[in-house]
Amino acid sequence: MSLGTQHSDGPAAPSRVDFGRRVRILRRRRGSVSLRIDLRTAGVCLALTGLGVLVALIALGLGDFRVSVPDVVRALFGASDRAVGMVVVDWRLPRVLLALLLGAALGLSGGIFQSLTRNPLGSPDIVGFNTGAYTGALLVIVFVGGDHYLTAGGALVGGIVTAAAVYLLAFRRGVQGFRLIIVGIAVAAMLGSVNTWLLLRADLQTAMSAAVWGAGSLNGLGWGSVTPVAVLLAVLLPCVAVLGPKLKYLELGDDTARALGLRAEPLRLGLIVVGVALTAVATAAAGPISFVALAAPQVARRLTRTPGVGLLPAALLGAVLLLVSDQLAQHALPADLPVGVVTVSIGGAYLIWLLVKEARRQ
Repeated sequence: MSLGTQHSDGPAAPSRVDFGRRVRILRRRRGSVSLRIDLRTAGVCLALTGLGVLVALIALGLGDFRVSVPDVVRALFGASDRAVGMVVVDWRLPRVLLALLLGAALGLSGGIFQSLTRNPLGSPDIVGFNTGAYTGALLVIVFVGGDHYLTAGGALVGGIVTAAAVYLLAFRRGVQGFRLIIVGIAVAAMLGSVNTWLLLRADLQTAMSAAVWGAGSLNGLGWGSVTPVAVLLAVLLPCVAVLGPKLKYLELGDDTARALGLRAEPLRLGLIVVGVALTAVATAAAGPISFVALAAPQVARRLTRTPGVGLLPAALLGAVLLLVSDQLAQHALPADLPVGVVTVSIGGAYLIWLLVKEARRQ
């Protein structure tokens, strides 16, 4: 789906085939603005939205106190009894909303970095931003011992500082995607050893708390966590809307982007800042949840069958993937596990498949 400019005063154009894909052009009768809609991408987005709503309604009814989907809908509109409303709205709804919001943020971040690096491995998990956020949180937990908000602040600062270090180390008359990935992997390895040292020097109770947080979990999060996440994403999403459509020009190469009048390096830096901020928000709220940012953009790309990564499908698939993973972690396993354990298992299988496929193609 893309917004373009075409000088036409005609009515909405019918569906047509554009470079092998069915699209629909919507134009104003008097004006120069037109909207080009890829029908397959639009259909996938609608299907993912419907799936997310359905899974959310089912998730709100699952637990020791079961609630049917009609009762869940009534509770959301304030038409149920007090006990059902408390369970659905006060206890379960914040966790479901956080899963959707954080999954969308991770999907967007992964889509941005995979487009910038032009590599399916170019996600915050691989480049090391999650590891840096974990380092920042560990420093707070071990040396300060603060509450959830201080830990979240440490994770936010750690992710941003790590991203700045990776960018500066990878900068050689610009930043190339492959160089960014290699430098990120090296920085992540070094920070991983720092994290191990911090855990070893901490007392047992602190180390256990840090390990649970490091797995990535939505346990214990309520409305107090939803509000800051929603506010930060409300600030970041307009930035994605402005910068995201220009990703396709960077994918064609810096020379092509400059020929089209774009300043490639400032644009790339702006996208990196937005992508890091999206990852940092998710990590600060729930810990380093791995592999959602890696898998969601590529799976969405295969569903839409587009040559590049679409940010909206990646966000929607990330939201659905994290919500489903959280429900599996809560209800499908013998113990209530952190959601990061499930996403690592799913993402590890996906990564093995991806590496095997790339090796066969080479």
